[in-house]
Order: sequence, then C-alpha cells, then structure tokens
Amino acid sequence: MAIYIIIGIILLLIIWVVAMYNGLVKAQVKIDNSWSDINVFLKKRFDLIPNLVSTVKGYALHESTTLENVIRARNTALAVNPNNVQASAQANQELGGALRGLLAIAESYPDLKANENFLELQQALQNIEGDLGNSRRYYNATVRDYNTAIRQFPGNLVANVGGFKQREFFELENVQEAQNVAVKF
Repeated sequence: MAIYIIIGIILLLIIWVVAMYNGLVKAQVKIDNSWSDINVFLKKRFDLIPNLVSTVKGYALHESTTLENVIRARNTALAVNPNNVQASAQANQELGGALRGLLAIAESYPDLKANENFLELQQALQNIEGDLGNSRRYYNATVRDYNTAIRQFPGNLVANVGGFKQREFFELENVQEAQNVAVKF
C-alpha cells in the first residue's frame, strides 16, 4: 500500500515538472511571437520612411541635413540584428528622434502640410507608431511574466534545470520615445 502512495507522489511530481516546463516553453514562444510582431511594425516603419523623406524632399530642398539624418538612422536600425533587443531599442530611439525632426520641418512648409500624399504618409506613420507602442507594451508584459515565472519558487527549480534564462525588456532610454511620434498640423 505504501509503495502505491510513493509511486503516486512520484507520478504527481513528474506531471508537475512537465507542466511547469511546458508552461515556461509556452511563455518563451509568446515572447518570441511578440518580438516578431514588433519586427513587423518596425519593417513597416522602415518601408514608409523613404516615401516620407521623398515627399518632404520635394518641398524642403534646403533641409538636406535632417533628411540625411533620417535615412542614416533608418539604415542603422535596419542593420541591427533583429534578435538583439537592446540594440534594436537604441537604434529605433535614434530613428524616432530623426523622424520628429523630419515632421517638424513640415511646420515651415504650408504646401507640404496640405499635400495629400504627405498627409496619407503621416497618418500611416502615426498608425504604425501606435501599433508599435502597443506591441512594445505586450512584449514587455510577456517578458515580465516569463521572468517572474523563472525567478519564483518553485518555477526557478525547473528553470535552472531546463536552462531557461531571463529575457531583456524593450526599454527606451528617452521617456519621450515611448510616446507616438507627434504628427500634428
């Protein structure tokens, strides 16, 4: 009779370890999926920028430094390893600052502010920035939940044996970068 109790306890323990392990794997997949979503929105943002720069360039020929800064920041962000969270955050922070400068140029050009193509690009950029902000928050929430799970007892026991490591948050050094790019005219 005692042998059945011991076997039952061992089976429950094995089931618990397997369930905990599978839960951690599921959490990792959620993080990877949410990071993939961020990369999709970053790609959309990167693809939109040349059109936006071209439209502005037609109206603001003497603003070449600002336009070059945007293109340089875009190319830097594109060159970053998409799996390096901190490098992506840094490169996109710089890109956001360059975009703000580009959009500020439009204030000086009434014809540009009225250009239908510019208005459409500006609206598309604002939508992408909103989606990117939402994706960033979701990614950080999944990382927070995962990191908590692998640090709390008894999950930390399974995490240590299973080789689960903490993940990085998508953090921006400049608080203003968490805001959508202001697109007001």
